Amino acid sequence: MILDGHPPDGSPAVLDGPRPAGSPAILDSFRLDGKVALVTGGNRGLGRACANALAEAGASVIATGSKELDLAIADLHAYVSGLDQIDILVNNAGIIRRAAAAEVTAGDWHDVLTVNLDAAFHLCQAAGRRMLAQGHGKIINIASMLSFQGGVRVPAYTASKHAILGLTRALANEWASRGVNVNAIAPGYMATDNTAALRADPARNTAILDRIPAARWGEADDLKGAVVFLASDAARYVHGAVLPVDGGWLAR
Repeated sequence: MILDGHPPDGSPAVLDGPRPAGSPAILDSFRLDGKVALVTGGNRGLGRACANALAEAGASVIATGSKELDLAIADLHAYVSGLDQIDILVNNAGIIRRAAAAEVTAGDWHDVLTVNLDAAFHLCQAAGRRMLAQGHGKIINIASMLSFQGGVRVPAYTASKHAILGLTRALANEWASRGVNVNAIAPGYMATDNTAALRADPARNTAILDRIPAARWGEADDLKGAVVFLASDAARYVHGAVLPVDGGWLAR
């Protein structure tokens, strides 16, 4: 068995032979058997794909709709506390309201920040308390390209997604040493209900596609590998990271 370097004849190194005692096969570390996951906004779109991916990897998944997050803070904490077990939280639920910044209503601003940020924080807090007590857990927040950019006509959404990025890092700083991984996924331009207006606008659709190196809109299933990775033991040393799944948008 050759573990490093090259054989004397200069041929490529070969990695083979038995694994060290007690070391799982790498693919086994992606399994989620026996884990319980809560996915918000999990009834359609990106959330549904995330929920399906976790279930396919072996987890038991509880999926909620976005409307169920329009609850009092105490209700959110009570909901999570009432679960028999929680190992994984995916904060996916989100809404978007489009308007010129000068025309955004107080109601629209409140609604977007309440669902996208307030509910996400309080679910992180409620799940985090359980995870800290048990010494392990995975929290995955769904960020956005607008966690990095300003966008157009979506000031509340942009503010909420910038905040999600900061919240992810802040919680990781506090909880990493206690066995809780807090990370985020930043989807690119995905073919979902939230982007229907953009895809229906020929000029905007063309401009967006021209910038994406992959030359296509993302599909919900493109998130499946990322969410399973961050939810699994394979990501045990990944803390405070934001993983873009964007077809190369940020690299352009």
